[in-house]
Amino acid sequence: MHTKKFTRFAFLFLITGLIVGFSACERVSQIVQPTTPQIMETSEEISIGVVLPLTGRLADSFGKPIQQGLELALNEINSAQPHGVKLKFIIENGQSTVEGAVEAFNKLIHQDSVSVILGPATSSQAEITFPVAQENQVVAISPTSAARGLSAIGDYVFRVALTTDVLTPSGIETTHAKLGYQRAATIYDETDLFSADGDAAVQEVLATKGIEVVATETFQGGDTDFTEQLTRIQNVNPDVIFVSCLAPDKPGILTQGHQLGIPAPFIVRTLTAADVQASGAAAEGAITFVGWGATVETPRNKAFVENYSAKFRIEPTNYAARSYATLHILAEAIANAQATDAASIRDALANIKDLDTIFGAFSFNADGDAVYDAKVLIVKDGELVIFE
Repeated sequence: MHTKKFTRFAFLFLITGLIVGFSACERVSQIVQPTTPQIMETSEEISIGVVLPLTGRLADSFGKPIQQGLELALNEINSAQPHGVKLKFIIENGQSTVEGAVEAFNKLIHQDSVSVILGPATSSQAEITFPVAQENQVVAISPTSAARGLSAIGDYVFRVALTTDVLTPSGIETTHAKLGYQRAATIYDETDLFSADGDAAVQEVLATKGIEVVATETFQGGDTDFTEQLTRIQNVNPDVIFVSCLAPDKPGILTQGHQLGIPAPFIVRTLTAADVQASGAAAEGAITFVGWGATVETPRNKAFVENYSAKFRIEPTNYAARSYATLHILAEAIANAQATDAASIRDALANIKDLDTIFGAFSFNADGDAVYDAKVLIVKDGELVIFE
């Protein structure tokens, strides 16, 4: 489909209010089939459900930046068409848990009757909530979950983060070509799907390149002392250490590794500016595989970084960036859909091809996963810059 700038979203003045989601269903066999898409004639607001970890251990690292990224995008989108339809959020707290995310999804679907939900934050949550959205034929778009295979759950679920099977091979290819490591160690959170999947992917790619994994250590999300695991890694003297975990655990691992004097570089998935700041000098030289960085030179990225920094007095993180982009991508789909029932929005999302975003050209693949250029960054002088 030929995409259109969202500034043309004003054509939606021809069509009526949001068709609500679908009736409560607890089994696939009980799903109410979607009604025939209805063209809107007039509308003032389209309600978008949002599931965020507003409390719990992910509130600061995920919840706050995601909410800020969405807020900035919402203001831009609504301001671009002062006399057109407006997007409105219905925000629910996922409480940093799988159970909380499921509760939030069910409330948005069965009580608020939304057609679209933005969320959840993590892959462990998406693994359970995506089937809920699919059963009820409500679109779910996670800006931040990245474990393999989750979008293949169904045709109503999408993700904007680059997945493990995209980032890991390209990141290892890039870093191995320059660093030439032959002996690697890994450490990961065994309780988190993204982390476990990330470690598995790293080991699979290393095996194909003949790189020996000399140690694999595990911990549980929320742990604060990693010295035993890191000491065992230090004793086998690896060339590089791969870390797979959620944001709250990254500074502790880097800091304690630095305190032990481990010379091997750490490669950490989705290291953010906030992680670097929290880690201080311990983050210097750390490498990360990501889909976005503040220094990435795409036409839209500079304006985003400047606007976000001016509004919130802090540099955006990867989670803020992906959430900001997610709402703009959804807005493009709604503009192209010509109706706002879930099936129409789903089809329009599936047809997003080479949309100009802060990542560069953005598309969804056949499974509903994101397609754009992966990046490798390194911490130099306290800043995440392109690894060269």
